[in-house]
Amino acid sequence: MAEATLDKPAGAVTVLVTRRVKAGHEAAFERTSGDMTAAASAFPGYLGGQLIRPEAEEGSDDPALYHVVFAFDSAEHLQGWQQSPTRSLGLAAIAPHIESQTVRQVSGLGYWFAAPVGPKQNPPPRWKVAVVTWLGIFPTVYVLFLTVAPFLADWPLLPRVMLLTALVVLLMTWLVAPQLTRWLKPWLYPAVRQVS
Repeated sequence: MAEATLDKPAGAVTVLVTRRVKAGHEAAFERTSGDMTAAASAFPGYLGGQLIRPEAEEGSDDPALYHVVFAFDSAEHLQGWQQSPTRSLGLAAIAPHIESQTVRQVSGLGYWFAAPVGPKQNPPPRWKVAVVTWLGIFPTVYVLFLTVAPFLADWPLLPRVMLLTALVVLLMTWLVAPQLTRWLKPWLYPAVRQVS
């Protein structure tokens, strides 16, 4: 297993696990993976998770490659999950169904702007990341204020802000930011011109 992590990330931490599933083991893998996600959801700080099947991944031509994305609200809570006997049991249950696994951990906005797979590319400059982040957060917050906020009018301020910001993070991480970075990929990652 190859693993890449960032040392002591501050704030929320997102983990991307890529597993190559053995042929004929897809259903068993999905079941055990779902069991592991359900177990993780009971741990403190768990923010959410999702299994991404090969057919759901745009441009994927590898029917054996599955991805799991999940997040915890802090490195400490993630570490609590990673060092738990529950996780060890889950990994043991998954092991017979996979050929290989890689784990990538990022914090904050890094996952939203991970460089595309392929030739080595430099990350976009911070000002571009800021522009795209604002382009995602502004309409997301606006829509939530129009749709969800009216139902929370009687809530105290702190729980209201906590729920709305949690929804913004979830929507940005799994819906808005991936779509924006796909649309704006040529601007974020301009092709390097070859000099002959």
